[in-house]
Amino acid sequence: MKKIITAAVLFTVGLPMLAIAQSAPPPALKTGDTWTYVNTFEKAPSVWRQTHDEVSVLRATSAHIYYASKPVGSTQAPNELIAGADWSRERSVNGTEVVVNRPLAFPLSPGKTWNIDYAEQHPNKMHASEKWSTQYRVVDTETVEVPAGKFQAIKVEAEGNWTAQLEPTQTVTQAVQVQQGDTAMVTHAQKTGPVQATGRTYKAIWYVPEIGRWVKSVEEYYASNGVRNERYTSELESFKRSAE
Repeated sequence: MKKIITAAVLFTVGLPMLAIAQSAPPPALKTGDTWTYVNTFEKAPSVWRQTHDEVSVLRATSAHIYYASKPVGSTQAPNELIAGADWSRERSVNGTEVVVNRPLAFPLSPGKTWNIDYAEQHPNKMHASEKWSTQYRVVDTETVEVPAGKFQAIKVEAEGNWTAQLEPTQTVTQAVQVQQGDTAMVTHAQKTGPVQATGRTYKAIWYVPEIGRWVKSVEEYYASNGVRNERYTSELESFKRSAE
């Protein structure tokens, strides 16, 4: 039998603030647990787009969460993915599986910190290498309001920096040269050495133990001049938890 929690009662969802403040254990996820989010992407100077996406647990083990993700209302087969038991994300970096994102590290308690650091060679055609360093910290409990309702959430903040070595490039210039009635194309090639780019990142996650996942998340990416280039915002619209 399924237990469906509707938006009408979401206002009161959440553990007492004292219990949350002491420690929050990993969620007990079950097959069929489902969350829908409105996801907003912003990129300077004028890109803005929004999607509505559904995340459903396929199965959960002591080490991993297997889940499906698809646009709300889509008739296409969903993408099936795997995450750590703390919703962390791993991928191959230089041939080794590395955790590249850990929004939560259970048990959660105020003041707890953890770091994610990794370097990658040739992550794309433009960069010879990238290095990412992020420190997460459990701030405290905070009231947050999203489309699904109002919640007492555990807020996690993360600040970090990134460094990229750009691939060497070759600049080619051409000019037409006319001499004694003959026309020739003169080509000049100039190779530039590696160039370094840097920037900063900011993340915030609002996690509600009763929901089993975050109700809101924000990711921001800044260039070396301190200007924000991109922002990703995710807010919970509805959820359903499965009962035994």
